Amino acid sequence: MPIHLSTDAQGIINRNTWDAFVANHPTGHLLQTWDWGELKARFGWRAVRLGLVEGGHILAGAQVLFRPLPPIFSLAYVPKGPLVDWSHRPQVNALLAGLHRLCRSWHSVFLKIEPPIPDDDALRATIGRCGFLDDTQTVQPPRTILVDLTPNEEVILAAMKQKTRYNIRLAARKGVAVRAGTAGDLPTFHHLLQITGRRDRFGTHSLDYFRAAFELFAPDRVALLLAEVQGDPIAGLMVFVHGDTAYYLFGASSNAHRKKMPTYLLQWEAMRWAKTRGCQRYDLWGIPDADEETLEAEFTVRSKDSPGLWGVYRFKRGFGGRVTRAIGAFDFVYNRPLYRAYRAWMARRQGGTT
Repeated sequence: MPIHLSTDAQGIINRNTWDAFVANHPTGHLLQTWDWGELKARFGWRAVRLGLVEGGHILAGAQVLFRPLPPIFSLAYVPKGPLVDWSHRPQVNALLAGLHRLCRSWHSVFLKIEPPIPDDDALRATIGRCGFLDDTQTVQPPRTILVDLTPNEEVILAAMKQKTRYNIRLAARKGVAVRAGTAGDLPTFHHLLQITGRRDRFGTHSLDYFRAAFELFAPDRVALLLAEVQGDPIAGLMVFVHGDTAYYLFGASSNAHRKKMPTYLLQWEAMRWAKTRGCQRYDLWGIPDADEETLEAEFTVRSKDSPGLWGVYRFKRGFGGRVTRAIGAFDFVYNRPLYRAYRAWMARRQGGTT
């Protein structure tokens, strides 16, 4: 392993170069792809890609999202990044030096990173020694369930809870049909999402947001699936693909026909779709940030009246899979007074969107 680097961090302006780096990096993630940055750039953010380039190859990098704050400030956020070997101190130092220069040029109040690496005390200490605070709120849920898609369908089904298998089959018996949607179905999906948001008390993106996401990632990297009864849409989801992983990011259901369990059949069909795309994992994207013992001991009670992800955990746990936790979020502070004001504001704010 080299003990030095002969390059500084530099801006990456070529889409193919950046996406090839993200695709080939061991921890490359959907939220670090060029098109995810383009999606966020259409809705109030500015995406900048920074990389360490040596010999024509990007060794490490970060897609930084900047949110302008009046009059001259900004927030800086690296979702599921940076993509760097945290054990390689020269690489880390060089990339972070470039990130800090970039953020200061944007008058950032702070830089939030959410490395796509498993939770680990040694790595947490390494990041802390780089000047980051770890007592901070995450944006993306750190804990999730990953379903293994590599076995055949019978084995995947057998790994699920018995009740989940039953509900998948019940939905089919009760006349629920799942079809692939098109861009023309996005208003229907958005309407279902608004119903879900009102029922479950969470905020939703605009219809234009979903139109942009579909435009950027269709046809091979996103699926819009709709569950219907006699042609009436009653539930839907959007699942995205990056590399060998499918990510379930958005789901919605109406208040009608809920006893026919359409969301169970939807998830199963999404997994089948992902498997045909060569995905090896299905990321159910977000459960409560508690250890497995607490999750299993408390979900039957807390899913009924607790805020957050307790209700969806009751649903998602049924699909089997493995509970995993990323290391979470870290903040590097450039302006302490404004950062304290931000933390106070966030303490009063609930919920969030991907």
